[in-house]
Amino acid sequence: MLSEQAGSSVVDLFSGGGGMSYGFHAHASFEVVGAADVETGKPSTGHGALGCNATYKENMKVEPLAVDLSIIEPDELANRILPEEVSELDVLLACPPCTGFSRAVSSNWTKDDPRNSLVARVASFVHELHPKIIMMENVPQLIGGRFQQHFAVLRSQLEGLGYKVHASSHRLTDFGLPQMRERVLVIAVRKDLPLRTIEDLWGGYRVKPEAITVRRAIGHLPPVLTGETHPDDPNHTSTTLAGESLGRIRAMPKNGGSWPDLIGDPDKEKYLIPSMLRAVKIGRPNSYRDVYGRMAWDRPAPTIKRECSHVGNGRYAHPEQDRQCTVRELAILQGFPKGYRFVGASRKNLYRQIGDAVPPLISYQLAWLAQWIMTGLKPDIGQIMLEGTSLSTADIELRDGQATQLTLV
Repeated sequence: MLSEQAGSSVVDLFSGGGGMSYGFHAHASFEVVGAADVETGKPSTGHGALGCNATYKENMKVEPLAVDLSIIEPDELANRILPEEVSELDVLLACPPCTGFSRAVSSNWTKDDPRNSLVARVASFVHELHPKIIMMENVPQLIGGRFQQHFAVLRSQLEGLGYKVHASSHRLTDFGLPQMRERVLVIAVRKDLPLRTIEDLWGGYRVKPEAITVRRAIGHLPPVLTGETHPDDPNHTSTTLAGESLGRIRAMPKNGGSWPDLIGDPDKEKYLIPSMLRAVKIGRPNSYRDVYGRMAWDRPAPTIKRECSHVGNGRYAHPEQDRQCTVRELAILQGFPKGYRFVGASRKNLYRQIGDAVPPLISYQLAWLAQWIMTGLKPDIGQIMLEGTSLSTADIELRDGQATQLTLV
């Protein structure tokens, strides 16, 4: 058994750089006792390429097992991941890769990615670990897309194991994330526990619109040049832009500009690449408008995806400075606290760790939800704000728009 001083036990599968775990690590009632991730950057790069386990260990002080969860036997995993003193697991976090479900990947419209089978495989680990609560995050297509049968199998198997299951899609801006990110949250509990959701946690309250803007999240950070690393923060560093790539960003209007804004200006049209010119020719200049675009100060950031390391992959340019947003800036927009440390020699992999992550700003709320489920004690809304992130108690109001005084307990 865990000692009386230790918290409720948590294991994280597909742990990545620690976004899902960190919310529980930061909560006094929980102790992360094990994690596992094979560290695959892309299927073509092989195991260990992503380097996320080093970032996880740096922040959680737990070294994940570098195992392939698609092939390891569940009983072997259970024997390796649970410390001897843990006789009963309280919470299992399991967030399989979302790439195979995402509508942003064109091949997903016709081809079922082999990684999608990892969703149903979670039930095998549940059978061995017997957690009280299971939590999963994924893209909306998990429950409403072409290959939703994988989740249907998981749900059926969990119910057969004696769990109640709830799955719903959410705009995470509703819970304070300064980013237009829509995700499915899955909550499963043993039948002897009440099934509660994040909507229940937020009942009667909402986030003020000004709290979820890019300006609020990163407007205070010191300026840096493209490719430069700030001396006080090794993660405040960005992909180096030079030549035509840098010229293209300099040509983009500040505060939300994008490549269609270059059309009609002879001095700037030279920066339009062939795909942009084709879109103009067929009368669809808004196609892929976010590519090479700047973020807008007074709106939430766009969805931060795993390939967020270059402005050519999306609207990842700074609103004013002529550069890609830094690792630190995207981490904050992804709900990481300002002191979170991303480690590794590959800056591109640090960006991928951020894009792959569950926002800790959200996972901290899920930790409070898990505690409520297990204890019956509902937290005050002022307790569920993760320290060091862009969201504070002053950003919350009653749903009828009335101001309210909140204190952090």
